[in-house]
Amino acid sequence: MIKFDDRGLVPVVVQDCDTGEVLMLAYADKEALKRTLESGEVWFYSRSRKELWHKGETSGSILKVHSLAKDCDSDAILIKARPGGPVCHTGNRSCFFQDFAASDLD
Repeated sequence: MIKFDDRGLVPVVVQDCDTGEVLMLAYADKEALKRTLESGEVWFYSRSRKELWHKGETSGSILKVHSLAKDCDSDAILIKARPGGPVCHTGNRSCFFQDFAASDLD
């Protein structure tokens, strides 16, 4: 059983199934995970909009599911997927394109 947080969400890491590159982190509720399994495309739950979100619905950069795995504590999901274009809303291939520095902690 997946351990959802007190808001009914679980963190989801998305990794490119071909390159291994980490593409993004988002959250899913039970319904988003069900839709992901049923459709073969990744769905999330938007914490800001408080609604389901089909990744790539507006941008066209849909994530095609290759596999899903849960971590050892069942409180995080890893989705390996094939991206249909840039994954980040900034237009970058991955959301993880910025270097981290000590000044980021200020």
